[in-house]
Amino acid sequence: MTTTEADQAARAARSAGTTTGTTTAPAATTAEHRGRARISARVRILLWLLLVMTVAFGSVATTVRTILLRDTDQRIGDLLAQEAIEFTQFEEQGIDPKSKGPFTDPSQLLRVFLQRQHADADEELIGVVAGKDGDLSKIIQPREIPARVPLHQDEDARRRIFDSPRTTGTLERPTGEIRWAKVSIAPYGGEPDAAFVVAFHPQREQQRADEVFRVLLAISGVALLMTTGIGWVVAGRILQPVRLVRAAAAQLTEQDLTRRIPVHGRDDIAALAETFNAMLDRLERAFAAQREFVDDAGHELRTPITIVRGHLEVMGDDPAEREETMRVVTDELDRMSRIVEDLLLLAKAERPDFVTPGPVQLGELTADVYVKARALGERDWVLAEVTDAEVRLDPQRITQAMVQLAQNAVQHTARGQTIRIGSRADGPHIELYVADSGTGVRTQDADVIFERFRRGTTRRGSHGSGAGLGLSIVRAIAEAHGGRVRLYDTEGGGATFVLTLHEARLEGALP
Repeated sequence: MTTTEADQAARAARSAGTTTGTTTAPAATTAEHRGRARISARVRILLWLLLVMTVAFGSVATTVRTILLRDTDQRIGDLLAQEAIEFTQFEEQGIDPKSKGPFTDPSQLLRVFLQRQHADADEELIGVVAGKDGDLSKIIQPREIPARVPLHQDEDARRRIFDSPRTTGTLERPTGEIRWAKVSIAPYGGEPDAAFVVAFHPQREQQRADEVFRVLLAISGVALLMTTGIGWVVAGRILQPVRLVRAAAAQLTEQDLTRRIPVHGRDDIAALAETFNAMLDRLERAFAAQREFVDDAGHELRTPITIVRGHLEVMGDDPAEREETMRVVTDELDRMSRIVEDLLLLAKAERPDFVTPGPVQLGELTADVYVKARALGERDWVLAEVTDAEVRLDPQRITQAMVQLAQNAVQHTARGQTIRIGSRADGPHIELYVADSGTGVRTQDADVIFERFRRGTTRRGSHGSGAGLGLSIVRAIAEAHGGRVRLYDTEGGGATFVLTLHEARLEGALP
């Protein structure tokens, strides 16, 4: 292999590696995302419940243990203080049984006091006497102490307590902690030569607190297991409608939107099911309207396309025939162009900026519509009535709707028949109307002529060549203004279309 071929192979390998890495990364990300998404809402609810319960039970057990240990420390401190006070009082007020007077010998004082005391199980009462050579002798109560190494057997501990300048404290030993208090016995102004020591071994009290803590942890564990089972069942029952919603959503297709969620009760889940069902109703209506609109639009556009293609295929070389064919093709293309423009206009009607209302003089607007409509055909045009009021609307869209109604009237009347245009006000509402004297509209057609690509049966004549979108545009313009378009029978025959706009009049407008 040459150097050039090797370079090309290396570049191809790098390109393949880059492409593979680029392709694999989204797949890995998708797999990772799916892995995270596999945890159901039921499991997440249960995990959060267990986390909260664990923290709560652990906090309760820890708090109880802390309270027990604090109470133990408080009780031990009170006990030590009480024993020290009792010895101090005995030292000041006690009588020596031998001399029948105050105690002068510290050893005799300690011995007599200890003989009269009854210590608790974990409590030691000790008398410590310093000798001339610095050794410490002890005077104790002859009883067993439930501790690994009692204080009266620990020479080093007694020395540290006796030499300490403090009167109370805690002594940490490898064999166990000791809480102690002492009362020194010393000649006036001299060094202490004896001391009364009360010591308490808190290990058993602390073990009781730890045992309560372990019991609470065990009870918490059992409670967590019970909570897990109950939470699993309750979460399943609560989320059952959600699973039904998910199953219904998975089974929905554009062809089948009939599935609904059963509603039980009046809680939030029932409200969710009702909301989902309402959404399905709207989707079903929207899809049905979309399918109907697509079918009708396809039908309406297919006809001029077929006509254009047919005439072009049979067109010969005769100039007159070519001219006639071009005329027909041009007419059909113009008709398709109008259909497309009308469809775009109806699609734009869904946008919030479809209309831009502003202050308009209704009388001037009605007169302008009348002038423009007169050019649509040779009819007996009448400006029936005009209301001189200042209103708030989009003059271009309203003019478009009124001209469309006038065009519709021209298509369904004969030459010389009367078409009346006017406007009137009724409180906060205004009305603009176009009334013709044609054939009128049948009752069964009154509800369908405002739909897209729908025409009435009796009003379809030789003059009508539209696609059935004109009245749909009129309705869209009226609804964009917060109003509506209505159809009435004209007295003497014909149809009257009325645009009713609610709350369009401005304050202070004069009729």
